[in-house]
Amino acid sequence: MMKRILITGASRGIGRAIAEKLAAPDVTLLLHGRDTVALAETCKSVQSSGADVVKLIHDLATPEGVSDLVSEVGDDPLNILVNNAGIAVVKPFREVTLTEWQQTLGVNVTAPFLLTQGFAGQMPPGSSIVNILSVAAKTGFPGWSAYCMSKFALEGFFQSVREELREHKIRVINIYPAATNTDIWNNVEGDWPRNKMISAEQVASAVVYALSRPADVAVENITLSSATGNL
Repeated sequence: MMKRILITGASRGIGRAIAEKLAAPDVTLLLHGRDTVALAETCKSVQSSGADVVKLIHDLATPEGVSDLVSEVGDDPLNILVNNAGIAVVKPFREVTLTEWQQTLGVNVTAPFLLTQGFAGQMPPGSSIVNILSVAAKTGFPGWSAYCMSKFALEGFFQSVREELREHKIRVINIYPAATNTDIWNNVEGDWPRNKMISAEQVASAVVYALSRPADVAVENITLSSATGNL
């Protein structure tokens, strides 16, 4: 029986790495992204494994975009939902605009809420919801107020969702990576030691490990950091 896996933010970085590691002949990968060229590259990369691939190009910053994605995914239940898409506005809190704040809320908080609400009810026992959070879900960092706000919000939301879904035997797996060397840093000012960051592939390996446990075993929280410490 084919497993259906939805991954948001699969165009590059952690989302793409997860897609590549989960691709298999018995899997349908529903891959979301906004960059059509990058998403096509991800799809080409995973198709060699024999997986079926569906491209989903929607803007998760708006409820309408999320609704369109849910409609395109259809009524067949998901086995795995990976809430990975996210944006980072990095600047002093006094300089964050209302538009930037609302976009951060939309992509990082409201979209995972709506997707989880929309799909969890149809997911069979033994399914999993994976959330790519951050060490910023537990610790505040200067200049990252909007991003930390969104990750703290998801932390509280998914702790509650986890308890509600236990009786349905749906696992909620939260991943807390430290600074990860992805394209998100291309738009962040400052001199960041990207060669010391963990890789997207290392984060994806942690996701695969958690998902590969027996259905009655829940690896609920995994924190990943560089051996030299968080940046």
